[in-house]
Amino acid sequence: MRTLTGVSPPFQFSPLSVVSFGSTVIAEGCDAATSVSWIHAWTVSHGVITQVREYSNTSLTVTRIGGVVAGRSAEIRPSHCPSVWESKFSGRAGKSVPGLVLAI
Repeated sequence: MRTLTGVSPPFQFSPLSVVSFGSTVIAEGCDAATSVSWIHAWTVSHGVITQVREYSNTSLTVTRIGGVVAGRSAEIRPSHCPSVWESKFSGRAGKSVPGLVLAI
């Protein structure tokens, strides 16, 4: 809250990692003291950002489920949800953080 109201110094978002797969782009980083980690995930369609997700002090795993066949979603196989990407910087502060799975 102190950052949002301008009471504390501004937070600098400096990406340490940027990856993309399909229409999803993920940027991850942490502050200089490695006390705050962040992840931004966005979806791009026809050169326009259509979705944005932001995570702070959270471990994120991105998995791909199902697929698209002839414009329709294919059957989802619960036994096969490969991990496409996993966050690396959320554990640097040496503290426990919540974990989320982003299914695409």
